[in-house]
This record gives sequence, structure tokens and C-alpha cells, in this order.
Amino acid sequence: MAMRWDAFIDRVQERGEYATPREAERAARTVLALLGAHLVGGVRAELAARLPETFALVLLNPLQAAEPLPPERFVRATAAWIEGATERTAAWDVSAVLSVAADAAGEELTRRILLQLPPGYDLLFGRPEHT
Repeated sequence: MAMRWDAFIDRVQERGEYATPREAERAARTVLALLGAHLVGGVRAELAARLPETFALVLLNPLQAAEPLPPERFVRATAAWIEGATERTAAWDVSAVLSVAADAAGEELTRRILLQLPPGYDLLFGRPEHT
């Protein structure tokens, strides 16, 4: 079952310590668009089914990635897409969004997501036990 919009945004806003829901939404749209470029097949579709519809569409219509980015490059790419972001603030954005996405996905799907990504994403998802 998909996480409700307000629950998703509230959790991202809380974890990212954003002043407004709009800031949380901006981070979520950017991070999920970049994540969608790294996931394929059923895993991407299953995650989309557990996200609010707006974010599911963002995940399913991703920004284009020529190759899977290592975690540090994923953070840099996020910083490039968010106006005024630094690598440090982008890392915060990525972790806030991906940890909530992992909550929505559940442990089994999160494990399969991490299998599709380069090593090191487990920390960005707030799941270091999946190393």
C-alpha cells in the first residue's frame, strides 16, 4: 500500500529538518528523480507503488543517468539539481528522502533496491546493516 502524501512529506520534513513542507517536497522530487535513473524493472515499479502518486511518477520518469553513480557522485548530482545546495546539504537531503523511501518500501524491497545500486548506498538509505 502506498504511503500517503502528507505522511511522506511530514517524515521527510522532520528528518531533513526543513522549515516548510515545500522544502521537503523539493528535496524529495530531486532525489527520487535521480534514484529512478538507477533502478530498473520490478524493483522500481514496486517502490513506486509504495510512494505517494506524485512521487511515484517522478520515480518512474527519472532524470537520465549514463551510468550508476557511486553514492558520493549521487550526492554531488543532487547538489547540482537543488539551487543553493552544497554537497553537505545535499547529503542531508538524500539521506532524509531515501530513509523515508526505505520506510515506505519495507526491509525486503529495500534490500533488493540496494542490490541494484553501487556499494555504499546503504548508509544513504539509513540501513547500514545491509552492507
